[in-house]
Amino acid sequence: MSDLKFTDRIDLRLRINDIDTHLEAIDARTSLLDLLREHVGLTGAKKGCNHGECGACTVLLDGRRVNGCLVLAAAVDGREVVTVEGLSDGEQLHPVQRAFIDCDAFQCGFCTPGQVISAVACIAEGHTTDEHEIREWMSGNICRCSSYPQIVEAVQAAAASENERIPS
Repeated sequence: MSDLKFTDRIDLRLRINDIDTHLEAIDARTSLLDLLREHVGLTGAKKGCNHGECGACTVLLDGRRVNGCLVLAAAVDGREVVTVEGLSDGEQLHPVQRAFIDCDAFQCGFCTPGQVISAVACIAEGHTTDEHEIREWMSGNICRCSSYPQIVEAVQAAAASENERIPS
């Protein structure tokens, strides 16, 4: 990748939502967010600020949350990406998606997908010991619509659900 020029076109192989994907002749300047939205057709991750400040574009890259607008697509070759579309198992919602519904933890449709992905990562990373910790680790997702208390409640509920499923 170090010899890559911004005028180059690149081929990418990556795994998106458990599907091996091969993309050809992608502009080397393409962000991961634009790759997902414009080349793959996954529009769940939103383009909010496009500066990594709002978190609307949050996706999981090799299991870690990233702002899709700040990652070059060229950097994800050979890696695994999960978007909000990849969380459910058919009609079966992910426990975090179910908790968001149960706790009425919705912001606008623009920000909720990034919040859900961040909540999945927050739980996987083990940052759910208390409300303060959840708020701190979810602080990269910002929305004017409020409902932050319900989001914290949803993260706590989903984390508790996960703990019930994992034998100690």
